[in-house]
Amino acid sequence: MNRAPFAELGLQLPLLPTSMVGSLPKPPELVAARAQFARGSVSQRELDDLAEEAIVWWLQRQEELGLDVLVDGELYRGDMVAYFADALDGMEIAGLVRSYGNRYYQKPVIRGAVHWEQPITVGWWRFAQGHTPKPVKAIVTGPYTLMDWSFDEHYPDRRAACFALAREIRKEVEALAAAGAHIIQIDEPALSVRPQELPWIVEALSLVTAGIRVYWILHACFGAFETVYPGMLALPVHNLDLAISQSAVDWIDIFRRDRFTKDLSVGVLDVHSHAVETAEAVSHRVERALQLVPAEALWVTPDCGLKTRTADEAMAKLGSMITGTRRVRERLAGTDARPGGERRP
Repeated sequence: MNRAPFAELGLQLPLLPTSMVGSLPKPPELVAARAQFARGSVSQRELDDLAEEAIVWWLQRQEELGLDVLVDGELYRGDMVAYFADALDGMEIAGLVRSYGNRYYQKPVIRGAVHWEQPITVGWWRFAQGHTPKPVKAIVTGPYTLMDWSFDEHYPDRRAACFALAREIRKEVEALAAAGAHIIQIDEPALSVRPQELPWIVEALSLVTAGIRVYWILHACFGAFETVYPGMLALPVHNLDLAISQSAVDWIDIFRRDRFTKDLSVGVLDVHSHAVETAEAVSHRVERALQLVPAEALWVTPDCGLKTRTADEAMAKLGSMITGTRRVRERLAGTDARPGGERRP
């Protein structure tokens, strides 16, 4: 994919932009309302009102903390796969299956030809962007993960199912771009599940992204990325968001052998730990990431969504991330002749 279209999109981001993967902790009243909604004792409008209140609250916290690219926190969603599967014609939700630890998700089933009938996330993105002057990142679940995490009872094989889903997710990102979203993230946590399928993952994602002028991010969490590197550099996105800052894999050596050619969002917070990282620890992880890519190509994020933490824990962790990143920016500004240390256009 060609150089990131920042100038055309009017995006003014600082060096080392900070953002989040997507999900944020839901307030107890929203969690309770979701359970009541499932029992039929809370209406969709009542549930949506609580989600809107939570989105506004988290947008305000993100602005106060100083994040550069905000998220809506996915507070209106239950599960990243089930949410999209439930909105696509041809798919339905089955029972719970274990994801990891004590985390479960509802397994979708592809019963017939999948079809996008109307926008799935556009209204929520518009709502969030309407409550902040900062850019809000739109987030969709990718076709490969939708296929891999579902039972397929319709298509002849995995590739056909993935491509069918890609054509429908394409309609959603077209709607997001038409609504004004300048940054769109595609979540593909299943990216490295079967390395031999990477070539047609690239092809499927090309169906999603081709010709749409936005800044594309692909997020993949806790995968064996070394099994699909350097092949994943062919993915048609500008930025790869990878949880590799605390990996046991020597990414410095891997990137030295095969140069990383995209922007990199590196996770610097462990979202599965209650411990709050120090700003010094974050600065160290950012500095280590600068051995992988130039400062102009580096974004800073948590490892993955923060929904498993309390709101206080999430804000404390994010506060350390912002402080630690600013310290690295200050160091870079002292050695960089460019005014303000801004990232490349």
